[in-house]
Amino acid sequence: MLFRRALACCAAAALMFLAACQSKQGSADVMATVDGRKIFRADVEKYYSNQTSGTEQQQSQAPVGEQATSLRLSILRELIDDEILMHRAEKLGLLATDEEVDRKMNEIKSPYTQEQFDQKLRDKKITLEDFRRDLRRSLTVEKVLNKEVTSKINISDQDVSNYYNAHKGEFNLIEAQYHLAQIYVSPMPNPQVHNLKNDKAQNEADARKKIQMLANRLDSGDDFATLAMNYSEDTETSGNGGDLGFTPESALQRTDPATREIVLKLKPGQYGPIITVQDPVSKRAVGFRIVKLLAKEPAGQREYGDPRVQQAIRSQLRDRREQLLKAAYYEVLRDSAKVNNYYAEEILKNTGPGK
Repeated sequence: MLFRRALACCAAAALMFLAACQSKQGSADVMATVDGRKIFRADVEKYYSNQTSGTEQQQSQAPVGEQATSLRLSILRELIDDEILMHRAEKLGLLATDEEVDRKMNEIKSPYTQEQFDQKLRDKKITLEDFRRDLRRSLTVEKVLNKEVTSKINISDQDVSNYYNAHKGEFNLIEAQYHLAQIYVSPMPNPQVHNLKNDKAQNEADARKKIQMLANRLDSGDDFATLAMNYSEDTETSGNGGDLGFTPESALQRTDPATREIVLKLKPGQYGPIITVQDPVSKRAVGFRIVKLLAKEPAGQREYGDPRVQQAIRSQLRDRREQLLKAAYYEVLRDSAKVNNYYAEEILKNTGPGK
C-alpha cells in the first residue's frame, strides 16, 4: 500500500514537473502567453508576411537572419501589448461589438468595389476573418484607451493662454506655413535613436523593407503619430508622433524637389508616398521618409482671440499629453500582466555566449 502511494506521488510529481517545463518553455507553435492566453507562431508569421509584402523587388529583398528575427520579435511585442489591452477590455466590458466591427468595415470598404477590396486582402495575404479579427482588436484597444486615458485629459483655458503668451512668436506668420509630420528611417543605425520599440534599420536594404512595412500599415489604417513614436528614427520628432512643426513656404521651396512636390499636392490630413532622401553629390540613398500634411496656414499674425489659434494650441497640448499618458498606461498594464515571451527566451538561448 505504501509502495503504491509513493509510486502515485512520484508519478504526480513527474507530471507536474513536465507541465511546468512545458509552461516555461512554451511549444513549437506558441511564441508567448499573456495571463495564460497563447499567442501562436502562425499569427506572428501571418503579420510578418503582411508587413514584408510589396513589389517583386521588395519581396526578393525579404529580411533574413537577425533582421527577420528582429521584425518577428517586434511583431510579437505588439501582439502581447494588444492581448494585455484585450484582457483589460474584458474586465471593463469594452470589447468591440459585431455591430461596431461591421460599421467600421463598411466605412473602410466604401471607396472600393468588392473585387478591389478582395484583391487588397489577397495582396496582404490575409483572409476576411483575419481582417475582422484585427478590426475588432483595433476598435477594442481604441475604446479602452479612450476610457482609461483620453477621456481623462483636460486642457484648461489657462493652459492654452499660458502657451500662447509663452510662444506668441509662433503665431506671427510672415509667410504661408505648412504643418508637417514625418516618419523617417535611416540606413545607418544611430545610437541616439530611442523610439518606443527601440527599432532601427541596420543597412539600406533593411531600411527599405522597414519603410515599406510602415507604408503598408498606414494604408491599413494605422495611426500616423503612433507609428512615428514606435518606429521613426528621427531623433528630434519620434517622441512627439513625428511632428515637425510649421515649415515656412520659403523653406519648403529650398527642400529636396521630391518632398516639395509631394507636400504641395497634399491636403490637410493626407500623407504621401515613400520619399527617398538622396545625398546631393553621390545621389546615394541616405534615408527614407513618409510626410503628412497636418495643416496649412496663410501668412499673418494670429491673435489669441482667433478660435483657430486656441484650437491648434489645445490640440497640440492634448496630443502631447495623450502620447505621454498612453506610454505610461502601457507600462503600468505590462507590469500587472503575467507575460511569458518564449520567442525572446529562444533568441537568447540560441545566441548567448559561446553560440
